[in-house]
Amino acid sequence: MMDHATRVGNRLLAALPPADFALLAPHLRKVVLERDAVLVRSGDRIEHLLFPCSGAIAFIVDLPNGQTVATGVIGHEGAIGLTSALGASRSPLTAVARVPGSLLQIPAAQFLPALGRSPAIASMVHIFTRSLLTQFQHVAACNALHSVEARMARWLLHIHDRTNDGNFLPLTQETMSELLGVRRTTVTHVVSALRASRALKSNRRGQLEIDRPRLEAVACECYKVMSRRIDRIVSQGSAGRVHAAPTRDACQPPGKRLSRAGS
Repeated sequence: MMDHATRVGNRLLAALPPADFALLAPHLRKVVLERDAVLVRSGDRIEHLLFPCSGAIAFIVDLPNGQTVATGVIGHEGAIGLTSALGASRSPLTAVARVPGSLLQIPAAQFLPALGRSPAIASMVHIFTRSLLTQFQHVAACNALHSVEARMARWLLHIHDRTNDGNFLPLTQETMSELLGVRRTTVTHVVSALRASRALKSNRRGQLEIDRPRLEAVACECYKVMSRRIDRIVSQGSAGRVHAAPTRDACQPPGKRLSRAGS
């Protein structure tokens, strides 16, 4: 059992007062994420809530024609499945781990009773819902107004913020195509342009090496605006007593492992 003094890597959980965290702690389970692991698919019943401690997870919309596009990305500041707290029994989006990491998992059947007993947990749900809606709104505006090159730079920066592997991002062209909602040929052209500007140093198979200052110069203003607004919203949940500072590696193994197949 995890007690309230345990150092957790998830920012939302870390902001809960000890007594409220204790309602969840006995039911939390450590899970290791592999790259491309599918955490939940659109339309799946929400059986667990997931609180990332490290790594980057993309929310994906599956279109009727088979195309997919990312609407947001989260890391240790977020959660998956909190729509169940708002009455939804099925996931509206697909969630895929794009950067490997770890998370804490709790059954919805255990989380919902705790939610009913704890105003602090209810506030956590409200705060994260606001931050996610803010991200979705900005992504929609960015997709409509800005170039593919600027949008790719923004996505790479958001993902880099949620990884601790230096300047290397474990992303394939297929993943970038999904994030941007464009064909892989377009991704190839944009990667070439970013390499020409030296915002990308190398493009090895399955790995992108970035030059962060140059990438920030290429990205649209959405990156800084989104980051500031989301951080401000999530920080509201840290205004009260925090039982421990979040650490990215606190949820590392032992624990269940989720692979690409989502098993």
